[in-house]
Amino acid sequence: MLNPIIENAYKVLDGGILSRKEALEIAEKIDGVDILDLVSLANKVRKKFARDIVPCSILNAKSGVCTQNCRFCAQSGGHETGVDVYDLVSPQEALDAARQAYANGVRAFGYVTSGFGYTTPTPEFLQICETLDLLHRELPELKLCVSIGILSRETAKMLSEHHVWRYNMNLQTSPKRYAELICDTHTIDEKIETIKYLKEFGVTNCTGGIFGLGENWEDRVDMAFAIRDLDVEGTPLNVLLPIKGTPLEGSEIMAPADVAKAFAIFRLVNPAKMIKFAAGRETTMKDFQGLLMLAGLNSMITGGYLTTRGRSVDDDAKFIEQLNRF
Repeated sequence: MLNPIIENAYKVLDGGILSRKEALEIAEKIDGVDILDLVSLANKVRKKFARDIVPCSILNAKSGVCTQNCRFCAQSGGHETGVDVYDLVSPQEALDAARQAYANGVRAFGYVTSGFGYTTPTPEFLQICETLDLLHRELPELKLCVSIGILSRETAKMLSEHHVWRYNMNLQTSPKRYAELICDTHTIDEKIETIKYLKEFGVTNCTGGIFGLGENWEDRVDMAFAIRDLDVEGTPLNVLLPIKGTPLEGSEIMAPADVAKAFAIFRLVNPAKMIKFAAGRETTMKDFQGLLMLAGLNSMITGGYLTTRGRSVDDDAKFIEQLNRF
């Protein structure tokens, strides 16, 4: 017999909308074996409104010495983490990485840099635009995803003119707790403004966050609804891997059951959107990654992350083939 709270949430399958109160009730009251019923519902919603599970790949195009003080991040210049440090890769290096991803069957390629962002078209920003032009010219079928920080209206418009299909700008957590849980060297409002600029110029958005920062269930639900209000096309969800040298190095890794519940809530709140399992899939969730991928997710990052390694693309291709049968 279904828990009445989950039974009520089945209205999403019929096109109903989950309220914030209902989502918070799921978060705070569903536990134990009932989580498996919630996961089953989330997977049904994914199959009906979203699509089969597909992979994407990312390139760390500029690493380390970031001026921002994000508490979780290995690339912040204020954290001693031993991460690789290098300047912007050349256009040819980016093309080589994109070609490898394409050869592996990946059709969405993420170009990512560390740093605050680009509010004016600096020489480095112009090199990024040049690189995007090269990637589009050589691999026209490849969807280009970019994550280079906070933008102005001017630089957002320029990116829209250089073949950017999707932009990644994560909220990371509840907007009202951003300065406390994430960073105080830039604001959540600057991030939201960047998303709106990109939408104005027709660039789709990938906006998600991280679980395990010290947030509570209300914060997780707040993030889900903030993302729904922004009406973005995709949501990458990360599970914190505490990195030595960051302020969060001693954090407890989130329990897989709680991750499954959080993922399912995001699917029920945003039934038709792309929801992606990003960092933490292999490194923190280990044996539970298959279960978690069935909690309403329809995308994953394959082949590694910005500063941590992932599974091989071949292994993930077989994994996805089996997941799509559920």
